[in-house]
Amino acid sequence: MPSRSPLRSRPLRAAAAALALTAALAACQKPAEAPVVRSTEPMAVHTPPPEYPMELGCQDIGGQVVLQVTIGVEGKPTAIRQVRGSGSKPLDDAAVAAVRGWTFRAATRGGKPTPVAIQVPITFSPPDVRPESCFQYDEAQKNKL
Repeated sequence: MPSRSPLRSRPLRAAAAALALTAALAACQKPAEAPVVRSTEPMAVHTPPPEYPMELGCQDIGGQVVLQVTIGVEGKPTAIRQVRGSGSKPLDDAAVAAVRGWTFRAATRGGKPTPVAIQVPITFSPPDVRPESCFQYDEAQKNKL
């Protein structure tokens, strides 16, 4: 059997050792972690103010309604609950009716849309200057008596 020259086998051993070292290092590395996906809160897209009942504005009646609104995965209110009333049922009803038609960008958790509940205060403030229509309203009320 022919003997191998020690000079010839050194490069083969070095290459084998380098391959083994590369394989060992690759096995020790952590797998790539998935990118962190941030959660987002809902964002108002279309939230027009409620219609102020004219007769209440003319009577200088105002107030604040606080609603708990659950925003669904499509960005639409799916549940509306009155947390605190204004003291006036027509104002409370106007607030709920307005919020029912609002649209939002849905909240996300882990990159996926998710329902979330938020509290929405709606304030009705009587006009600073009495509108002309209030004088017509006053006349109509007098004629009813």
